[in-house]
Amino acid sequence: MATLTAWKFDRPDGASLAMRTLKELNSAGLIDVQEAAIVEWPVGTRKPKTRQVDDLTGRYALGGMFWGILFGILFFVPVIGAGVGAAAGAIWGKMEDVGVDHDFINNVKERVTEGTSALFLLSSGAVADRIRQRFVGTRMELIESNLSAEDEAALRERFGSI
Repeated sequence: MATLTAWKFDRPDGASLAMRTLKELNSAGLIDVQEAAIVEWPVGTRKPKTRQVDDLTGRYALGGMFWGILFGILFFVPVIGAGVGAAAGAIWGKMEDVGVDHDFINNVKERVTEGTSALFLLSSGAVADRIRQRFVGTRMELIESNLSAEDEAALRERFGSI
């Protein structure tokens, strides 16, 4: 099963730099990166820049529509009102199926601010110890995941803020 995680970096280009490393690790077979998207929020800008990492398509691919809806909810739509209708409810239900609930949304909104970046990653099969070695010295924080509480605690312990 694939895991959806959101990682915050203390600099606007941190997520892009991490993605380069993850692509190398993916090629080496140390993680199966199925899909990713990046949010970069440079200092002095009103809203962040968002983009899907286009050269990744795995069997669990979420697609551009998922990322567009997620980033719209996170950064561009202040409140989704009742007038949006049943379609919004159906879309939200699909997002909750992959671990994107109100807590996920709120945690990302609180942490991803001007001067930071975030990497949203759908992955599986990670060799955590080998991956961690490549990120030593990188200041990153796991914001949210759809892992079980035990698995998320283990991931936070391994990677925490490195």
